[in-house]
Amino acid sequence: MSIDFAGEAMALQSELVERRRDFHRHPEPAFQETRTAGIVAAQLSELGIEVRPEIGRTGVVGLLDGHRDGPTVLVRADMDALPIHEAGQSDYASRTPGVMHACGHDGHTSIGLAVARILSNHRSEFDGRIKFVFQPAEEIGDGAAAMVADGVLENPRPDFSIGLHLWNELPVGQVSVTPGPCMASADVWHCTITGYGGHGALPHLTQDPIVAAAQIVSALQTIVSRNLKPLEGGVVSVGSIHGGDAFNVIPPLVKLEGTIRTYQPETRQMIHQRLVDICEGMAASMSCRAEVDIALMTPAVVNDPAVAEQIAAIAARHVGEQNIRHDICTMGSEDMSRLMEDIPGCYFFVGSANSERRLDFPHHNPRFDFDEQALTIGTAILAEAAASLAGYKP
Repeated sequence: MSIDFAGEAMALQSELVERRRDFHRHPEPAFQETRTAGIVAAQLSELGIEVRPEIGRTGVVGLLDGHRDGPTVLVRADMDALPIHEAGQSDYASRTPGVMHACGHDGHTSIGLAVARILSNHRSEFDGRIKFVFQPAEEIGDGAAAMVADGVLENPRPDFSIGLHLWNELPVGQVSVTPGPCMASADVWHCTITGYGGHGALPHLTQDPIVAAAQIVSALQTIVSRNLKPLEGGVVSVGSIHGGDAFNVIPPLVKLEGTIRTYQPETRQMIHQRLVDICEGMAASMSCRAEVDIALMTPAVVNDPAVAEQIAAIAARHVGEQNIRHDICTMGSEDMSRLMEDIPGCYFFVGSANSERRLDFPHHNPRFDFDEQALTIGTAILAEAAASLAGYKP
């Protein structure tokens, strides 16, 4: 008997919305998702799913066995909120000052639990095992790594890894499944420029790190424009400059920090080297010295073409082929990539914007919200994708 994934998701609509709004009222930032994790663990347990709490500090893993041996499919949902004061006035607005769900993770968690409910009701109709991963701390890029360190990719190791992101850059009713890279790697770089401070009226007696910093900021823009192949993607941004405390004093040092975003490992390596070369060389040309540190955060999210094709076909059954996109890529990052390293997987975008209802503010905006129709669409697609990868055949 075929499973009516769309019908079962629609039957859970009120539960999806109610749970999502509850999570929205009570947002919890990275590694503080104790209330959310407690609700997730309790719901999974009620469904007869084996629960492993406190994986990656506040993460939760649920294991659902099918009726016989087969593939293990990891289904991931992130739970954390952002340190943003919500500007929206809905009746489900955040009740925690300075913290809000401004990226849709409340919806992801609600979808993950709905998928668990649907598949737990049909465990005799697919093989293998579904490994539900409710992840903390995606917004700071540390949650997936913490769960990996605690063994989330072992016992059993997934054969496939899938997840979704509600996406306010697409209207509700559209879905994007892009083969290959779809989200960028993210690195943080720091540069300390040391000179020789002195009086602002006597610059000839100093080695001015502010002038060196200004030259470095300009020169870094040439990496993408002159070192990167025109059809490749990359970003080098300076996000912070700190130096000096008085208008008439040339300081002894300036600190810069920023981010690097790329899709390809070789591009990432090239940008790292050019950034070091420019910072050190430009500082030396100004009689200063630069020390550069680059911290790797997350790899790029790269979708397996075969898995992406299968999920795109499933999504088309729910929203229509005309509403499927295959070209959405972003320089935003996602540590879902940690759960897809060496594991065939797919991370797809479910449109959630509704401009007529003004539910189209961008992610991380204080007025972010989304059309809750996306919850049922995401649930139906993710549930069918997980079951199909685990051996379900209608």
